[in-house]
Amino acid sequence: MSEYSDVQKAVNVEKFRIWFAWACGGFVGLGVAIATQHVHIVSVITQVLFVGLGVLFTIAAVRMTNALDRKADAARKKVLGDM
Repeated sequence: MSEYSDVQKAVNVEKFRIWFAWACGGFVGLGVAIATQHVHIVSVITQVLFVGLGVLFTIAAVRMTNALDRKADAARKKVLGDM
C-alpha cells in the first residue's frame, strides 16, 4: 500500500507545482500587460499574445494534470489488483 501512497503524494506535489507555475506566469503576464498599457500598439500586441499564451498554457496544465491522475489511477489499480 505504501507504493500507492508514495505515488499519490508525488502526484499531488507535481499538481501543485504545475498550477503554481501557471498562476505565477499569469501574474507576470498581468504585470507586463499593466506596464505596457499606455503604449498603444505594444499594449494591444501584449494583450493578444498573453491571452493566446494563457489559453495554451491552461490547456497544457490541464493535460498534464489529467496525465498525473491517470498515473495515480494505474498505481491504485495495481495495488488493489484491479488490473
